[in-house]
Amino acid sequence: MIRTISVVTPVHDQALQFLPSAFESLASQKLPGGWGFEWLIQVDGGTGDDVAGLLPADPRVKIGGNRRGGPGVARTMAWGRSTGELVKVLDADDLLPDGALARDIEVMEAHPTIGWTVSRVLDLMPDGSLQHYTLGDPEPGVLARGEMFDYWSETFRPQVHPATLCIREPLLAEVGGWMALPASEDTALLMGLDVLADGWFISETGLHYRKHPGQTTNHADHRSGPEWEARMSVIRRHADALRRRRS
Repeated sequence: MIRTISVVTPVHDQALQFLPSAFESLASQKLPGGWGFEWLIQVDGGTGDDVAGLLPADPRVKIGGNRRGGPGVARTMAWGRSTGELVKVLDADDLLPDGALARDIEVMEAHPTIGWTVSRVLDLMPDGSLQHYTLGDPEPGVLARGEMFDYWSETFRPQVHPATLCIREPLLAEVGGWMALPASEDTALLMGLDVLADGWFISETGLHYRKHPGQTTNHADHRSGPEWEARMSVIRRHADALRRRRS
């Protein structure tokens, strides 16, 4: 029986143009024996008709839509349609380098107590060049429970990139999926995962993170102001509550 890794991808109007490239990077992945993937595209504020004609016919591609709710809602709705034992994040405008999925799977198989993985990231610049994204990558291997939350609590920035997450599905269910935030929903998920289970940092590059004007991180409210303060408060309260429950 084939085991499945479910790749969840929220998409909105401005990012539809990047889906073909994301598909090419996903379809080229070579997985360990006995594994396959499904790609759950979730159109936020639209339907599968918005994606029609953009991608080749492939039974592994499963398209859905929902009323406009933001990226957190779209990710959670995509997960709701998934069937895999592992759930992998891939934003519509990003690319998976060769071997990314295989490395996630291999870590999870080799280390049953690890709940989630993240990896090194290269920023994909508008001119096509790649630049290393880092706040100071941790050492490869185990990320002890609570380590990432402690770092975030001091800096309000995650030490690792949440856009590279791969998660055991039962752990994702325990956290409750992605929070309905206008941004930082992936950071909120990372903090929740971190206080519940050990993670693993993969030092090989696991994502090419596309930089472009339409991404939400370019919004004026992303790193300061009342909205930012409320988002940070929600992330802290959620992670603190989960940590107390697990203690």
